[in-house]
Parts: sequence; C-alpha cells; structure tokens
Amino acid sequence: MTTDRPRTILRNGRIWCGETIGCVEALAISGKRVLAAGRARDIEALIEPSSRVIDLGGRLALPGFCDAHMHLLPLGLAQRELDLRPEVAPDMAALLARLRERARTVATGEWIFGRGYDHFLLPERRHPTRDELDAADPDNPVYLKRCCGHMGVANARALALAGIGDDAPDPDGGHIDRDADGHPTGLLQERAQALVFDAMPAPGEDALVQAIEDGGRLLIERGITAAMDAGVGMRAGIAEYDAYARAQREGRLPLRAYLCFVGGPGGVAEEAHARGLVTGRGDARLKVGPVKLFTDGSAGGRTAAMREPYLGDDAGSDGGRGILCFGDDELADLARDYHAKGFQLAVHAIGDAAIDQTLAAVRGALAAAPDGERRHRIEHCGFIQPDQIEEMKRLGMIPVPQPVFMRQFGDAYLDVLGEARPAAAYPMARWIRAGLHPAASTDAPVSDFDPFLNLHAAVTRRTAAGRVLGAGERIGVAEALTTMTWNGAHASFDENERGTLAPGKLADLAVVSIDLLACAPEEILEARCDLTILDGEIVFDRSGELAG
Repeated sequence: MTTDRPRTILRNGRIWCGETIGCVEALAISGKRVLAAGRARDIEALIEPSSRVIDLGGRLALPGFCDAHMHLLPLGLAQRELDLRPEVAPDMAALLARLRERARTVATGEWIFGRGYDHFLLPERRHPTRDELDAADPDNPVYLKRCCGHMGVANARALALAGIGDDAPDPDGGHIDRDADGHPTGLLQERAQALVFDAMPAPGEDALVQAIEDGGRLLIERGITAAMDAGVGMRAGIAEYDAYARAQREGRLPLRAYLCFVGGPGGVAEEAHARGLVTGRGDARLKVGPVKLFTDGSAGGRTAAMREPYLGDDAGSDGGRGILCFGDDELADLARDYHAKGFQLAVHAIGDAAIDQTLAAVRGALAAAPDGERRHRIEHCGFIQPDQIEEMKRLGMIPVPQPVFMRQFGDAYLDVLGEARPAAAYPMARWIRAGLHPAASTDAPVSDFDPFLNLHAAVTRRTAAGRVLGAGERIGVAEALTTMTWNGAHASFDENERGTLAPGKLADLAVVSIDLLACAPEEILEARCDLTILDGEIVFDRSGELAG
C-alpha cells in the first residue's frame, strides 16, 4: 500500500487484473493510477469520505481493451460516408439504391465514397460494375470500396479523373480489372486504388480532427481505451498526424492512440522521419508507432499472396496465388531503411507467400543492424505456416491478428481456399504455445470494432454461418482477454504502463455488463460496456449510474 489517497473504489464484483494476476475483490484508484488491488476488506479500509465507490453489482471489471490494429481516423470519416455493409445493402439493388439516394443529396461533380460491401455476401456473388454505378449516378465521381479495403469499384467519371483509360497499365503491385474487350470494369485492386485516391480531394484538418474525435468516442463506448491507427497518411498525408496533435491539444482525443505511418511509395514515413517523428516519440496519450508496409491484399478478395493457388478458375493474377505489392529486393530495401531510421515495422502480410517475403526482409534488416527489442510486427499474419511461426519467434516478432475475421470472412475463406487452410489460419493457440504474444485487433472499419464480437470469435472460431474453423486454435476467455489487453500494450512498448491492473499502472478500465469469465460462449455476444475509465476518470457511463 502507499500513502496516496484513493479517489475511486471498485468493489462487489470480480476484477480481472490480468492473466498472470487473476481476479481480486476490490480495487482502489488514486489520480491516474491503480493504488491497490486485493481483498475487499483491505481495500475498503482505504475508503475516505471523498472517495467515489463504484458498486459493480456482480459485474466484471478488467483492463481497458486495446485494439492493436484498426483505422481510427477512417472509422470516424466512415460515419459520414456511404454505408454499404451487408446489413444495410443486402443485394445489388439495395446497394445501387443507396448510391442513387446519396447522389440526390450532393452537388453535381462532388465525390461519393462508399465502403463496406462484400461481394461474397451479395446474392449476385460479384462486385458492382462501372456501368451499374454510371446508371445509378452519372454526374458524380464514385468509388465504392470493398469491406476488406484492398479493392473497390469506380464509375466512369472517377476513372477519368484518375487517368484510367483503356490503355492504362497496371501499376506495380496493383491490378486494373478489364472486360473481354480490354475496357476497365471499374474494379481496382491493391495499389491500383491509389490512382483514384490521388484524384480525390483530401479532407481538411477540421474534418480530420472531427473524425478522430468521433471515432475515438465510438471506441470508448465499447471499453476500448487504446488503439493503433494502422494507416496514418492514407487519405490526407502527413496532415493526419497534425490533426491528431491538434486533437490532443484541444482535448478531443478520447483515448490513447499509437500512430502507424504509411511507408513506401506514396507514404509519409520519410516526411515523418524528417520531422523527428520516429517510433516512441510522444506521450501516454499520443505516441508515434511503426511504419506500415503492404505486401499483399485480402484472402476474401483473392489478393493475399499464397504459396499455393486459390480455388476456382477466376483465381486472379500471379497464377492464382494473389498479388505481391513489392518485389523481394524492394521490400528488403524499405525494411532495412526504416529499421535503420529507428522505426518499428508493421508489415501487412496475410498470405503465407507474403509472410515469407516479410520474414526475409526483417531478417535482413536485423542482420544489418541488430536490435533484440524492436518488436517488428506482422499485421494480420493470417495464413501462416509452422516454419514461419518459428522464424517469427527467432526474430522477436509480434503477430497482430483479427479473430473477428473468422466470423466475418470465414465462410468466404472456405469458398476460395477449401477446408485445410482456413482451419489453420490465424492460429491463436499455436502462437501462444510458441511463446509469441498475438495482439488481437479488429481492423475497423473493415470489421466491427465491438470487442465482444472479437472475443467470441477467438473463443469459438465460428463463422457467420456457424461453422467452426480449426477447433484446436480456440483459446480460453482469459487467454483471449490477454491478447486484447496486455498483448496490445506490449506491441506498442507500453506493457509497463498499462495492459494489467497492477498497482502503479495507469487506471484504464472497462466495466462489463456480465462476467465474461463465467458466462457461456454465446453469452459473450450479449455483453456491453457499462463504464469506461481512462486515467482514473469516468469517460463513459452507459446508463448514467454515476451521474451526480
């Protein structure tokens, strides 16, 4: 115990302090930090007249969730973009109707950007086409991004503004889909999307700050107190960092943010480095994180780079094995350069061929400048092989998976890859057994940012259709919560400050409506965040129980 005065006491429910600590009966907070955690009678002896006592009423309190890979700023922007998720646009007619409706509300010539459709879940089982978008809205440039974010469809006006005509070549690491006569269908994959993004007007700083605030507030309401924005610079360049800095200055950054700069061609990592923005720069609320490199695409979109081909005759480019965004030497040079500059690396690699390329690049970077504590990361790291897991351990790397992908995309994985590869994908149990620290995340707005969906997926590995993919890779609730708390803190070098509720650590907590450690797996989906505490302050109170 310390002599600090307790400002807040939590009692009358289980408090899960972390997997290595277990549960306690009560917890005391002083200032921004945990003062003490232990038996109820010991903590109650600390109560003073000025202390706020929170009655858990049998609920569970736990460290605030960390979403180790999501897109905070795009999540905020998405609240004002055209929503095409399957629940609101279940078929092509509904999708096109939503586009027509949006077109009636914008000025002629204004860009319309939509996101969230999944062609596997549309009854038509295909992407919309340029001609369909033109018929729905011929007067505005339109770009509709698939849920995975690695491809989308443009109408004729958008293609023209992007300079994509019949003779436009495929950019390196990208693909422009064409019909039998060689005309672009509107579908753009991987780095071909940059042609359209470059033609779009970037959001202004006011809009960016508002998006950060809006997105952060959504996360706080789910008990998420820390997140990595995994693509800073994708929409508005280095101005996105400036927007984060302004949001912090103005008290409009609702949670802890770890910023991952986009690197490579068209990225902002070089400009960030020139400004002294390297991994670790910042403070407990806003900190510079890694450099992001994309090596491949998505499995559901058949662009993740695989050792073996996808199923079916329409498997795509590169012999049906997906798309590698970089040549081996190009990726190796980038990895070596960013590593030498002092950056952590966060390499997007979903397919095993992309993971091969990533491991080779990181191995070369570490050989050139050894560093046993850089914690380079593989984002997603989905279709990984046993030999690659061992190599990740040897290199001191961190997998950053999205368990919720099994729920959202698992049925599509079965369609394009068969049974064996999806069953072995995102192997949470094998990573943990190997001594790695997978940092679970959601990739929102690609997937839902609800941590309880993610937790349920890690525990059950059940697809939307109810099929279990790789029962041996299911993990227990406590293990899954660790991947969503301490492991996320570890992935951003913050495990000594947060991720568990040990005395002296930052008082970031979520109070959950049910005891996740005692409920049936299906009951996890009914859980809600009732209270969120950040820096010892109540920042979300779902029912107003602490009002006044």
